[in-house]
Amino acid sequence: SLNLMTFRRADGSFDVPAFEHACRLWTITLEIAVMMAQFPSREIARLSYEFRTLGLGYANIGGLLMASGIPYDSAEGREICGAVTALMTGVAYATSAEMAKAVGPFPGYQKNAAAMLRVIRNHRRAAYGEADGYEGLSIAPVPLEADACPDQDLVAAARRAWDRALGLGEAHGYRNAQATVIAPTGTIGLVMDCDTTGIEPD
Repeated sequence: SLNLMTFRRADGSFDVPAFEHACRLWTITLEIAVMMAQFPSREIARLSYEFRTLGLGYANIGGLLMASGIPYDSAEGREICGAVTALMTGVAYATSAEMAKAVGPFPGYQKNAAAMLRVIRNHRRAAYGEADGYEGLSIAPVPLEADACPDQDLVAAARRAWDRALGLGEAHGYRNAQATVIAPTGTIGLVMDCDTTGIEPD
């Protein structure tokens, strides 16, 4: 998990390039960890190798919002959270597709390619704030409402990330079936000196 407060500049802005770089770096690191990890059972190891699921996430969104003077339960707070999450996930899947180009997609990709690309397209639609057009969903996700986000650079970066994630994935597939997850980060949040845990308020 990335401590979001470490990406808050002295002037209060969010360091988008640094966050993108960290997401790329840690996606690659976690991919390497799949090969180096030890697993509690043969079945868990087999599934990990076959689908190469990762768990990149963040912590301290509550701390970031408090430091910025933005209420946690506000439209602005929700859209900053949505934009940060979209950026992280889009960068992770774009990086995964780059790795697939170099070393091939995860072994189970071909039989799951249509479904996976559908998921990526749906994520991209949500990043662009689309209210409809989602594929294969009975309940539409809550789209990013860009107008309510006080950081338009963050919104633009998230949309670029999903453009790349889809374009690269259509060309090369993905190295990882899953790239991100927002964990509670209880213990590691303390080690990282976070004011708040994964996505929770103070």
